[in-house]
Amino acid sequence: MILKSSKSKKTKKIKKYEVREWFGDTILDHLLNSRGVAPAEKEAFLNPDYDKHVYDPFLMMDMEKAVIKIISAINNNEKIVIYGDFDADGIPASVVLHDFFKKIAYHNFVNYIPHRHKEGFGFHLHVIEALAEENKADINHNGMLVITVDCGITDVETVKRANELGIDVIITDHHLPDKELPPACAVVDPKRLDCAYPDKMLCGAGVAFKIVQALISYDRSHENKFDIKEGWEKWLLDMVGIATLSDMVPLVNENRVFAKYGLMVLRKTQRLGLVKLFRALKVSQKDLVEEDITFLITPRINAASRMADPKDAFLLLSTTDSAEAESMVKHLNSINDERKVVVAKMSKEIHKVIRELGLDNDEILVVGNPDWSPTLLGLVSTTLVKDYGVPVFLWGRSEGVLKGSCRSDGVCDVVQIMRDVQEKHPLLFINAGGHSFAGGYSVNDDFIHEFRERIKESHTDLFGAGKGKGLENNAGADESPEKVISYLADAILLPEQVNWKTWGEIEKMMPYGEGNAKPLFAFNNVKIDSIKIFGKQKEHLEISFDGIKAIQFFADSDMYEEIETELQKGNLVRKTILGNLEKSVFTYSPVLRVRIVDII
Repeated sequence: MILKSSKSKKTKKIKKYEVREWFGDTILDHLLNSRGVAPAEKEAFLNPDYDKHVYDPFLMMDMEKAVIKIISAINNNEKIVIYGDFDADGIPASVVLHDFFKKIAYHNFVNYIPHRHKEGFGFHLHVIEALAEENKADINHNGMLVITVDCGITDVETVKRANELGIDVIITDHHLPDKELPPACAVVDPKRLDCAYPDKMLCGAGVAFKIVQALISYDRSHENKFDIKEGWEKWLLDMVGIATLSDMVPLVNENRVFAKYGLMVLRKTQRLGLVKLFRALKVSQKDLVEEDITFLITPRINAASRMADPKDAFLLLSTTDSAEAESMVKHLNSINDERKVVVAKMSKEIHKVIRELGLDNDEILVVGNPDWSPTLLGLVSTTLVKDYGVPVFLWGRSEGVLKGSCRSDGVCDVVQIMRDVQEKHPLLFINAGGHSFAGGYSVNDDFIHEFRERIKESHTDLFGAGKGKGLENNAGADESPEKVISYLADAILLPEQVNWKTWGEIEKMMPYGEGNAKPLFAFNNVKIDSIKIFGKQKEHLEISFDGIKAIQFFADSDMYEEIETELQKGNLVRKTILGNLEKSVFTYSPVLRVRIVDII
């Protein structure tokens, strides 16, 4: 059985690496320095503390306005609608507010999550109009308040219409605002230019959590009607942790606190859906790490909106009914498996299109097909960024509208690119938004023929040609294209340094994520003793070298075949292995091993 490979067959990949200059006496000092953690910030980085390192929520612009409005709505028994996005940030954010209202026994509220296929991202006008009709039909209505989470910051017209219909709106979001803010009762978004909040990079669930913090604090200092015990809100950090790790926000500053405490709560959580999910996946809940979230929970939350209904993921996270939790776990596991098959097929097709169109060496990949499902293109875009090392824009069609996803290579800002296009060609986009690393958009059918050209022009104007991350085109005009993949390792490790003492130092850097990459080590000139493949589809690789076990999931077939052939011939195989250290808890006792990133 041959391992899977997603690389282009026409493109030869040349691999090289360099090692960071050594800073500090210990490996921990070196890792901290290489990530720009100043000595004064070391304690907060290594030991994020909720009581010391979480900011006053009222430092956020409009927070007091939002709190006073929500408490007024509660006192007047107004209908409160929590309007959340459908992804792995918006759904946990919706659960944060849902759990708060449940905790204070406020029953006149509902959660609304737009359908990814039928409605798409954003705060929609038709929903406001439907809510207004519903409000009119309710003879007992005392008014209505809509609170957005993880969306709404650019939906000016929807808020204006809500105002006309007598519906109050509070916007809570973390995306970049346009020049005009929505005319809501309050607009709580740390990325507002006039907001002085110390951490601009919270995810949507982080902002929702700040709302809860502020509500509890305000109530305690005034009437104390909520009767919430000190520290109860920390139990909501399981949702904030999931969203923070899922949404690729930098794991520094307050996000680092949320990620750390979120994992702590997840290891203890009694949420039925999560507990049953961990059991179904045979994951040790008490040993959860960040990768368990991003590889196991995040895809299942996102699968709900991509393959079915986002409310299914919301129910998984919020239900208190055991049978419903069991049902949601089975359902989400099933559609996630279905999603994998569809994405693999789509990825294969898109790789073929890229090769046939001769786009292999473009500085930015822009490609689409009306037959492709936009709901899955974000996943494929992420894969293509890894394969080609350049930013990616993909588009398809849904409900008669051309929609797409884009991902950054870590060098460019995809929102900047889209905004530059909008300024130069205002009729091309119907709408566009997101954050620096990921975004979504809709394109006017009449201009799709020039979409690639416009995106490439703006990318070149803003970031310059030849700046594709880690890639250089070394091929001559008549040669097969060659791409150099460069890795920056944190240090060279000797096999004998793979021990629990080293792990104890590295472990202090956790949790890893955006802004705090997992340490990458080089093992030079190692002697490979054995190699085998495993997994249901025989797609994973295990190597033994110098007494160390190393594994790679979804390994490169060419790499496997080359090493296996040399070993079968009885040849001595020496390679450089690039990888991370990790503690595996899938055996009777923990095992320290290397997770292979690449073999050179």
